[in-house]
Amino acid sequence: MIAMIAALFSVNAVYAQLRKIPAEVTNNFTEKFPDATNVEWQDQLVDFKVVFDENDKNYRVKFSNNGEWKMTERIIKKDFLPTSVIKGFSRGEYAKWEIKEVTIVETPETKNQYKITVAKNSLNKKDLLFNTDGQLVKDNFTF
Repeated sequence: MIAMIAALFSVNAVYAQLRKIPAEVTNNFTEKFPDATNVEWQDQLVDFKVVFDENDKNYRVKFSNNGEWKMTERIIKKDFLPTSVIKGFSRGEYAKWEIKEVTIVETPETKNQYKITVAKNSLNKKDLLFNTDGQLVKDNFTF
């Protein structure tokens, strides 16, 4: 069973490396982030993820297969969270969990939401999405 799962992941990894990134995706990325450096593309089959630096900040961005911008995440230090988000997090059920990462998330529909990735242990991890008022709007299990 373990060998079968490992083989499945290795096949997907090989497939993911074979598909060429469409020009619409790379053109829209270059237009939106002209000063990007250390660019690394990841084919996630349903979309493309690009990890890069720009102006000494770390980003993760997703584009659809036809080049539409879907989401931007900028990694920040937890000290840069707005007071309202810190209060919302500290009053919630995950306040005692360890904070692993904090990002500012923008999508075409929303601007400046804050994602706090927390872990209770190596198996219990969640992405918590807060609005600027400090209200938890979404929580998802993550890896």
